[in-house]
Amino acid sequence: MKLSFVSPAKINRFLHIVGQRKDGYHLLQTIFQYLHFGDTLDFELRTDNKIILYPQENFGIAQQENLIYRAAYLLQQTAKVEQGVTIHWDKKIPLGAGLGGGSSNAATCLYALNALWQLQWSNQQLMQLGLKLGADIPFFLFGRSAVGEGIGELLTPVELKEPWVLVITPPCNVMSAKMYAHPELTRNSPTLRIEALIQGEVENHIAEYRNDFEPLVRKLYPEIDNSLKWLSNYGEARLSGSGASVFACFDSYEEANEVITRLPPKLKGFIAKGTNKSPLLTKAQTSLVLG
Repeated sequence: MKLSFVSPAKINRFLHIVGQRKDGYHLLQTIFQYLHFGDTLDFELRTDNKIILYPQENFGIAQQENLIYRAAYLLQQTAKVEQGVTIHWDKKIPLGAGLGGGSSNAATCLYALNALWQLQWSNQQLMQLGLKLGADIPFFLFGRSAVGEGIGELLTPVELKEPWVLVITPPCNVMSAKMYAHPELTRNSPTLRIEALIQGEVENHIAEYRNDFEPLVRKLYPEIDNSLKWLSNYGEARLSGSGASVFACFDSYEEANEVITRLPPKLKGFIAKGTNKSPLLTKAQTSLVLG
């Protein structure tokens, strides 16, 4: 039995850090939105209990440290599964880009193996398991654009415009753990009323908010600072997550494409449609019904 699933990227329309727990985890308020852009993961059932991930070099990440492998192993052990899986990973989301690539991969792995191993776990069970591996993983199983609170795992659906998003990936990687641990990071943004985020003109509210990582990241990474300055000439440029990706939203593909044709040679970028529905769950449910 073989299954193939998408693993979509996300952007943070804003990101405030409102506190820090005693265990070191940071308390956030953010809005997540999916992109119609991402990786593809192919899964083939094994009769032994081995978990094999290709390509084996995994872009410099040891196989057993990769979130795909860790998600598969955690589900296998928790559900006491005696079967295994071979996973082929077609990577398109840049590493260290603030687009949720690793978390999305882990979520897709949990979702796919739930079907492949015929476990019949609910999405809520998968989200709770995924949280053990990363705070962003539940969002990728949630299925809707969402306000994220707590460490990012407390999710409330929100309806957003679905813009065309131009994403620029500067030539650097940003380690989220390093940014969260940095002494200059702002950790005391005022807590916003959730009602203000999920009612009325949501897009107008987003324009009033910011990404608390941005001042620090711009200071530490000139490439990101320059990318934000350049993109700001054409729209409201923002940092996604802790970086390195920056993005701007446009009303049409033509507008976004006009800007990307002017992209300086040293920068790379892509255009993707923002979406309120998870490309993973939408396509997966269709594939499983057809299958």
